[in-house]
Amino acid sequence: MINESVRPYVRRDGEGEALWFLGSLVTVKASGAETHGALTVVEFVNPPGFAPPLHRHLKEDEMFYVLSGSAEFRCDGEVFSAGPGDFVLLPARLPHTFIVEAGEPLRTLQITTPSGFEQFAGDVGQPATTRQLPDPGPIDPAALGHAATRHAIELLGPPPTH
Repeated sequence: MINESVRPYVRRDGEGEALWFLGSLVTVKASGAETHGALTVVEFVNPPGFAPPLHRHLKEDEMFYVLSGSAEFRCDGEVFSAGPGDFVLLPARLPHTFIVEAGEPLRTLQITTPSGFEQFAGDVGQPATTRQLPDPGPIDPAALGHAATRHAIELLGPPPTH
């Protein structure tokens, strides 16, 4: 059903709900409520060396448009290096992860379709008190696993190392 109350907007640099999520900064640029459930767009800033656990989304295609920094993306046995201006597609149901290269943070626009990623990030993360990377801290693997299950994401293994 189309939500007639959704209106056009510009979300400026530094605007949008900001979350600290798995040691990264996530800023929601477009939520499912604003896209009729079609997609979610978030700006991610990941610290150098960051890598999420090997996982797969059961419902969502996940895409990254790299704004700055670089990373090695791994998906279903393939490896892709990506830097500024590159676009990476990680289809639903395929196991994937990535490793941020040393030297500088990775800044991307992450697009997931259909929407819902922002709800997972909200369940796992916490509101960011400043728009910068959080201080490193422990991650509760049990809580992460429960939230992933609620959002149709399967955790398949630990974060990769180079």
